Amino acid sequence: MPPRFDAGPGMSDTSNTFKKAPKRKAAKGKSISVSPEMRQAYADLIQERAEKQEAYGRHLPQDETRRK
Repeated sequence: MPPRFDAGPGMSDTSNTFKKAPKRKAAKGKSISVSPEMRQAYADLIQERAEKQEAYGRHLPQDETRRK
């Protein structure tokens, strides 16, 4: 393969071009305190959502290949 004419001198040197970015420190997450009642209500909400999703998925067709 002939050399490219638009490539200037030193264009094949990629030591500076493709350097890895330095690692960033992980952002510190926020933490809040919640009452036990609130925690239980949130757990119930998650459970209810999971049950709805499971019931919805039960009625979907199982064969994805028939969709044409």
